[in-house]
Amino acid sequence: MTPRDLVLTPMGLRFQGRLFPCSIGKGGLRRAKREGDGATPRGLHRIIGCLYRPDRMARPVDWAVPIGPGDLWSDDPTLPDYNKMVRAPYPGSHERLARSDRLYDLVLLTDWNWPIAHPGRGSAIFLHRWRKPGHPTEGCIAFAPQHLLHITRALRPGACLIIP
Repeated sequence: MTPRDLVLTPMGLRFQGRLFPCSIGKGGLRRAKREGDGATPRGLHRIIGCLYRPDRMARPVDWAVPIGPGDLWSDDPTLPDYNKMVRAPYPGSHERLARSDRLYDLVLLTDWNWPIAHPGRGSAIFLHRWRKPGHPTEGCIAFAPQHLLHITRALRPGACLIIP
């Protein structure tokens, strides 16, 4: 572990000497993650990117990529684009990135089941805003908006997310 790593603990996410409250997946923590189980996967995951809504916030870091109205995330394990960002129209199952709520205004991408996605192991594990404190996710890790922004500005691509 290094000071630039993010470490999930029972009390929250530890990063650069601070502890940030967060929510995890409704399926708890699992080593054997499967698509749709709602679990947050244990292990070491790298931060590989950042997405943001330019219509709702300024670019948070120079490596952030804007989310547009047609941007989607494929969660269809039968298609070659599984666990990748795709554009509408898209024939398979997907999640809209430009959501009407604010959950994906700022997203940190992890390398869970990426760059080569194995069907059924689960699609994207994001770090994103929470609905409300303590409200579980579908497997991602969620934070208060100001904490997510602080974390995003303080880390760099390649930082490790450690989920013991």
